[in-house]
Amino acid sequence: MTEGKDLKKKVLIAEDDPVSRRILEVFLSRWGYQVVVAASGTEALHLLEQVEAPRLAVLDWMMPGLEGIQVCRKIRERADRPYVYILLLSARVQKQDLLLGLESGADDYLTKPFDAQELRARLHVGQRILQLQDGLMVASAELLFRATHDSLTGIANRDVILDALRRESSRQLRDGGSFGIVLLDVDHFKRVNDTYGHLCGDAVLQEVVRRVNSTVRAYDTVGRYGGEEFLIVAPSSGPEGVLRLSERIRLAIEASPIVTEAGEISVTVSLGLAVSSESAKLDSKMMLSTADEALYRAKAEGRNRSEMGVQEAGAAISEIASVKGGKP
Repeated sequence: MTEGKDLKKKVLIAEDDPVSRRILEVFLSRWGYQVVVAASGTEALHLLEQVEAPRLAVLDWMMPGLEGIQVCRKIRERADRPYVYILLLSARVQKQDLLLGLESGADDYLTKPFDAQELRARLHVGQRILQLQDGLMVASAELLFRATHDSLTGIANRDVILDALRRESSRQLRDGGSFGIVLLDVDHFKRVNDTYGHLCGDAVLQEVVRRVNSTVRAYDTVGRYGGEEFLIVAPSSGPEGVLRLSERIRLAIEASPIVTEAGEISVTVSLGLAVSSESAKLDSKMMLSTADEALYRAKAEGRNRSEMGVQEAGAAISEIASVKGGKP
């Protein structure tokens, strides 16, 4: 049984009368529930705020400390916690009391004295609702991941990485400093696909991304720009820092062949760099254009190299404009 299912079989009983509390505890234990008890509304709220709190709660309306409807309201104020299905117990039978209980956040309402089988049936309904809700949350998370990540490599997709670039550009305008980007292209990747097949090509891209992720800093963002091109956004980096990052990536990919079902495949990458600095700020479009021009130059100069883009908005980045072979 998984942890999620365990929590759906875990029930909080909040009842200040010891006899009624004991009756509820006996019934629920007999039905296979793990029972947690509270003698006041304050204690019930504390238990429901724990990390592994019960997902089902049976609350008496009238309790010392906090009443059942007050506990309901406070639980519903927490939008960041797993949903708790609340069954409110009360001797009140007036329609306005039922409505007040439901409006306070209770999911169901049962009048005292209660029928044991009716209580059992309503708890089963609560479990089904929690299971459905958890299923919807998992499905929603999966859809969000698919909408924001590249399906092959698992990294940010084009929209997300470009959004990261725009956000970093906005941050620089607001707070100052500098940042850079690295545009990476796998050299002769069409040859890999034509020689070994697209499945091996996919394996190559996955391993390239793994090596990139193992090399970048925790706060850098890596995304698939398109095809065999990848974009890295590097916050708080000047020209020297971006070039060092680029060379670490290049050397990590060059270091050893990639093992595939078709055998070992050696690949290299070409990298174009761009930096937006305090003295020469570039917007996101100009950053991409600058990095793209640098990448084209890296390929024209023989591939397997890093090239720093020249900033048109200010002075050119000088002696570290290109690197091939070793670290700068």
